[in-house]
Amino acid sequence: MPPPSGPMTSRTAIPEARVADDRLPWTLRIYRLLTMAMAPFALLLLNYRLKRGKEHAERLPERLGQSALARPAGPLIWTHGASVGELNTVLPLIERIRERKFNVLVTTGTVTSAELAERRLPPGVIHQFVPLDAPSIVERFLDRWQPDLALFVESDLWPNLIIASKKRSIPLILLNARLSDRSFRRWRLAPATISALLSRFDLCLAQSTENATRYSALGAPRITTTGNLKLDVPAPPADSEKLAALKTAIGGRTVIAATSTHSGEETAMINAHRRLKTKYPGLLTLIAPRHPERGADIGDLVKAAGLTAAVRSRGELPRTSVDIYIADTLGELGLIYRLAPIVLIGGSLVSHGGQNPVEAARLGAAILHGPYVWNFAEIYAALDAAGGAEQVSDGTKLADAIDSWLKDANARQKTAETALKSMETLAGALERTISALDPYFMHLRLDRRSDYA
Repeated sequence: MPPPSGPMTSRTAIPEARVADDRLPWTLRIYRLLTMAMAPFALLLLNYRLKRGKEHAERLPERLGQSALARPAGPLIWTHGASVGELNTVLPLIERIRERKFNVLVTTGTVTSAELAERRLPPGVIHQFVPLDAPSIVERFLDRWQPDLALFVESDLWPNLIIASKKRSIPLILLNARLSDRSFRRWRLAPATISALLSRFDLCLAQSTENATRYSALGAPRITTTGNLKLDVPAPPADSEKLAALKTAIGGRTVIAATSTHSGEETAMINAHRRLKTKYPGLLTLIAPRHPERGADIGDLVKAAGLTAAVRSRGELPRTSVDIYIADTLGELGLIYRLAPIVLIGGSLVSHGGQNPVEAARLGAAILHGPYVWNFAEIYAALDAAGGAEQVSDGTKLADAIDSWLKDANARQKTAETALKSMETLAGALERTISALDPYFMHLRLDRRSDYA
């Protein structure tokens, strides 16, 4: 539907013609039948995930659409993102929504994102785990919270959540929408399925014209290019006492880092350290894995390479004898980027799609990355074109690039400064997103007035 442009008496008064067609393709009908059949076994699934560390023991009811918290009075804006990255992306937007005095419910699907929510969400914002995508569970969740507007971040599209929300005439907006070429080609194989989901969104706010074109081809009815919200995310914070303790432990040592790493990338970084160690005595390498639970495995890799490691989750510090410091904790990349002038951004030397380089750029790190960066293709393309980052193809090239920047501090500094300028040039998505959402906010305010008329 187009954004509300004039007075409307109530969200539930939206004309029937503007509600998406309830007819579903056979793929979604089968999906709904399967999820209905699996609903009675939901608790078994959750307990299995709990044993693997993928659920929060005390908050399992939330995954079943239940909650001990009460819905706040007045309009409620529901924001959903898959995990840490999506939540980080919309934190500034959530703050702006709260400034407008709206209630906000945030849902995510991972334990790590729940921990981030506890630390970083503004006061008064409610966090819940997203319910399992079974029709009865979704209905229970929607009955409980009755959101007035739903904002889905990027591409975490749960069919039953979308279908049930649209049946209730809840306006659905896709924020910071992106679709890699790989995902686009896959969805082209199931055009009726993706069209049935995207057509239920009232508005799609795309990261780029390329993403807008892909979403249009797949059936999104109304698309606006607002830019990438990740480019407007502020530099990550750092605890001043923890930062001081690390600086004291490190002293005057040369520091390099790899962040958000995946399996295989730690080996490349460890091998680079071994090559450079004799040339740069006292060299310290910081490794922050994307999944902190892999810290012990990385420690084994360090030991097998004949090097010494310290593990942050055990309370250890990078003393003089430590070669590799494994930062297997959450929410501390702000520390890493303030300590290391050269950083490899992970997920890029292996075929994962790359992790977000914006935070490193904002804190003045010179960025290295591998060739697999489709998750942030536009950002990396802009950085590389401007000379604000350097691509390396493998572990050998990684060591060579680090060596070059360690020898030439001026070149390294120029790269870091160029990256920061590139981020400033590309920013502005937050304001464009707010402008696109303002008509919906106005509609909610009119609803509130009509409630008391």
